[in-house]
Amino acid sequence: MPTIANYRGIIPAIACPFKTDNSIDEPALRRLASWLAGHKGVVAVMTNGHTGEVFSLTPLERARVTRIVADELKGRLPVISSIVCEGLTEAAEHARLAVEAGAQALDVMPPHHWLRFGFHPDHALQYFDAIWQASQLDLVCHVYPARTQASYSSELLADLARLPYVQAFKVGQREMSKYARDIKAIRDADPSKAILTCHDEYLLASMVQGVDGALVGFASAIPQLIIDLFDAVKAGDLHQAMKIQGLITPIKEAVYGAGEPTGEAHARMKAAMKFAGVLESAHVRPPTHAPSVAENELIRQAVASAGLLK
Repeated sequence: MPTIANYRGIIPAIACPFKTDNSIDEPALRRLASWLAGHKGVVAVMTNGHTGEVFSLTPLERARVTRIVADELKGRLPVISSIVCEGLTEAAEHARLAVEAGAQALDVMPPHHWLRFGFHPDHALQYFDAIWQASQLDLVCHVYPARTQASYSSELLADLARLPYVQAFKVGQREMSKYARDIKAIRDADPSKAILTCHDEYLLASMVQGVDGALVGFASAIPQLIIDLFDAVKAGDLHQAMKIQGLITPIKEAVYGAGEPTGEAHARMKAAMKFAGVLESAHVRPPTHAPSVAENELIRQAVASAGLLK
C-alpha cells in the first residue's frame, strides 16, 4: 500500500488557477505547485480542496488537477487529492480516478447531504472503507465544523483513528472546546496519527493546542509565514509566534474577515496571491464573485503590510 512518509508539517491546499475562459490554467498550476514545493517545511500538497474551487470542477477536471500537480512534483513532494461526493459508488469512482492521476493519499470530506440530514457513525465508517477499498491509499479525515450536522463526535474520531489506513486528521471544528476534546480522543486512540489544523482564520490559537502541522488553503498564498509560525510554536517561542501572527492577521482579515474559508474568501485569497506575485491572474469561476475595488485595495494594503507586495 503506497504511503506518505511524513504528514507532519505544512500542507497547502492548492488554489486552482483559471484562464479568463474558465479553463484550467495548466502552466500557472504547475508554477504554483513548484513554488510551494520550494519551501522547506512544506511536506505535501493537497489538490481539490475548497481552496481549489472543487465544487466548480467536474470529476474529470479534479483528476486532471491532481495529474498536473502530481506530474509537476514527481520525486519532490507527494500529492493528496480530496474526495468530494455523495455516495459509496461515486466515492469509489473518484478514488480510482485520483489513484490513476497520481495521488498518494486521499482527503475524505463528509458527503454534503450529511450537512442537512446528518448521518449514523456506521455511515462514516462504511464511507471511509469504500474509499480505501477502491484506492488502497492512506486516508486523511477531513473534520467539519462542530455546528454542522456533518460534524464527527469524539468517539467516532477515535474509531477512525484506530483504522490502519487513516493516517491523518484535518481538523476544523471552529469551536475550541470540541477541538481540544477531539484532539485528545484521537491521541488516546492512536498517538501515531497526525493532527493538522485547518483553521486558516486563527492559526496561532489552533496551533498551540499541540497539533502536528497545518493543512490549509491559506498556505497556498503565504506558505513561508505559516511555516515560520509553526516553527515558532514548536520551539515554544510565543513572542516570536505572536510577531509572525501579527504579519498574518491583516491578510487574514482582508481575506476571511470575521468568517471562515468559503467561495468569496477564496477569491480574495487569489487576489492576495496576485498582489504578492504568486499568481498572474486572480480569475475565479462563476458564480463565485471576484473582490470589489474596495476589497482589492484592502487586500493590497494587507499584503504590503506583510512585506509581500510585488
